[in-house]
Parts: sequence; structure tokens; C-alpha cells
Amino acid sequence: MIQTWAPDDLWTVAQPLIPVAAKRPQGGGKRRADDRAVLAAIVYMVQAGCSWRKLPAVFFGVSRPTVHRRFTEWTKHGLWERIHHELLHRLQVAGGIDWSRAIVDSISVRALKRGTLTGPNPVDRGKPGSKIHVLCDRRGIPLQVLISAANTPDAQLLFPLLDAFTPVRGRRGRPRHRPEKLHADKAYDHKAIRAEVQRRGIRVRIARKGVESSERLGRHRWIVESCLSWFTNNRRLARRYERKAEHFQAFADLAAILICQRRLAKITNSDTP
Repeated sequence: MIQTWAPDDLWTVAQPLIPVAAKRPQGGGKRRADDRAVLAAIVYMVQAGCSWRKLPAVFFGVSRPTVHRRFTEWTKHGLWERIHHELLHRLQVAGGIDWSRAIVDSISVRALKRGTLTGPNPVDRGKPGSKIHVLCDRRGIPLQVLISAANTPDAQLLFPLLDAFTPVRGRRGRPRHRPEKLHADKAYDHKAIRAEVQRRGIRVRIARKGVESSERLGRHRWIVESCLSWFTNNRRLARRYERKAEHFQAFADLAAILICQRRLAKITNSDTP
């Protein structure tokens, strides 16, 4: 079970980034639960969509409180963002990221327990919900993911997505921190946005309201829709159960990690003779 949900290629990336546990006083006490087993349990929950109470932690040799406590600690230390960035670095080295074009979009999910960064969803009869905003490359690799309340305009999260993006190192040259071109739908059609994106040295292609159909960008934007569907294939993101926004953000980061890890494994396996 552990190697199934925390395979070697994922564990190799995650292990050096996991915060070092504080030393316990000698004598007595239980042995600390294995970090790999805890990671496997968290990945299982992300993909299966089960609640903390129904997590079959016994299959991983750990307890539910231990998994939840370790998840909270790792989230606080920014572990998931660091793993995601390291995977992007490895993809860049392997030539797996296409910087010629980036696409941005979002998807709304219902928030069953409300919480921070939730709001009335205009496409779900005003029920509480959240949005998952994704910036992906031309091949659908998630470069950055952020969450917001469901009633937050998509355009409002565009620059936080670009600003939160950590430059990605390759084998040589300067780290990449921006795509060459940005595609977006009519939700991002504002003159100020176009001007600011161009000021950052990024060419912009946004469908214009009342002028052209969003379908003209379909041959480029379909990949971000596929990327969003890969996110929600992780059942923990199909509905929001977390009251704390940082926990829901952590699950979104974990989904991005799994997408990148699978793509890197595919590239690595194709290069193996």
C-alpha cells in the first residue's frame, strides 16, 4: 500500500524536503510513525476523496490523528509547494515544460462546510463554494494553482498566479519565471490586464467580449480544461470539506504534484532504453 500511494519517484523528491522532526527525550514513548507511510495515506485521501474519519490508516500502519497532525505540520512548513517546485525543476531539466504558451482558467467546487475563502457560487444557485485557479503550460503541466472564494472574479487571481510562481531552474541559463505568451477567455478581458501582462514581457491573447467567440481560442485552451479535469479526478477536490483555506490549498497543491509526478515518470520511462 505504501509503495502504491507513495511510489519511489515521488518519495525520492519528497524525502529531502520533509521537515526534520524534533528529537524526543530518550526513554519511553511510541516510535515515530514513518514519514513515507504518512505521505502515502495523505495521497490516498487526495485521490480517493474520503474524509479524515474514514481514512483507512491501518492499511498504512499509522493512525488517523498522526496523519492529520503531520499533514497540518507539513502544510504549515510549505512542504507541498516545495515538492511541486522541485518536480517542475526536474521536468524543466528533462525538457518537459513548454514555455511558448501558458493558459489560465478556473473551476468552481461546492464548499460543504463553508470556511475561509468561500462565497456564494453564481453558477450554483448561490451556494457556498470555492474556486481552483490554475496556470498551466502548453502541455497541461500545472505551473501554479491558487484557491479563492467562488464569487471572486477570475481576473482578480491572474496576477497573484503569476507573482506566486517561483522561477524554475533548468540545466543551463537563467531560471524561467514567465511564459512567452498567455491565453485566457473573456473573463480576463480588461485593458488594464492586457497592459500589465504585456509590461511583464508576456504576449497576451484574450478573447474580447462582444467581438469574438471564445471558441476561436479552443485549439489552445482545451489543454487547461483537461488540466482542470485532472485536478478534479482527485476526488478530494471535487467537493471542499475543509474549513481552513490553507488545507484546501494544500490538497490542490498535492493534485498538482501528482500530475507533475506522473508526467515526469512518463518522460523518464520513455527515455529508458
